[in-house]
Amino acid sequence: MEIRRSGSQPSGKGPADWFRGAVRIDPLFQAPEPARMQCASVTFEPGARTAWHRHPLGQTLIVTAGCGRAQRWGGEIEEIRPGDVVWFEPGEKHWHGAGPETAVTHIAIQERLDGKAVDWLEQVSDEQYQGT
Repeated sequence: MEIRRSGSQPSGKGPADWFRGAVRIDPLFQAPEPARMQCASVTFEPGARTAWHRHPLGQTLIVTAGCGRAQRWGGEIEEIRPGDVVWFEPGEKHWHGAGPETAVTHIAIQERLDGKAVDWLEQVSDEQYQGT
């Protein structure tokens, strides 16, 4: 058994190559091999979002605070709120983040395949974010 105490892992800033706007990442866990699971709490300030990306084994988001947005490639922008659970299928191109005027926090859960949990793609344009 291992217990990771609250506050024992430092928060990090979302890298500009993968995010737009102010994003804070609080790691929760990365399970040791042979397990593949990793998890973080991610907070997006208003207007902040991920770049387009995909996960080889899919991703689950559990929204814990605020109001945000999520979109899969070719789909409509969906509003996400506390208590919502969002599933992105393996390989599904998508983005997620805050609303234009509201912050959002979610727990992001994904698995690593051959050591990799995400493929980062191009940034979400302002026009894409606004749905225009």
